Amino acid sequence: MMRLKELRLLNGLTQKQIAEKLNIRQNTYSQYENGNREIPLQSLIALSDIYDTSIDYIVGITDYDTAYPRNK
Repeated sequence: MMRLKELRLLNGLTQKQIAEKLNIRQNTYSQYENGNREIPLQSLIALSDIYDTSIDYIVGITDYDTAYPRNK
């Protein structure tokens, strides 16, 4: 999950700020970034919204960082 840290830093955010947006503790988010804890689907969806990218990009399936069009 190295992209989590990269995305967070590119957006000028701290772990604490992201954790607050996800309604989790900072150390839980840190474990996500370090790969020590799996990220729940709802958190992945929220992270893709926060960073305006796809879940595929966050988890390293693709190098294409543009978000997919959303269904309305």
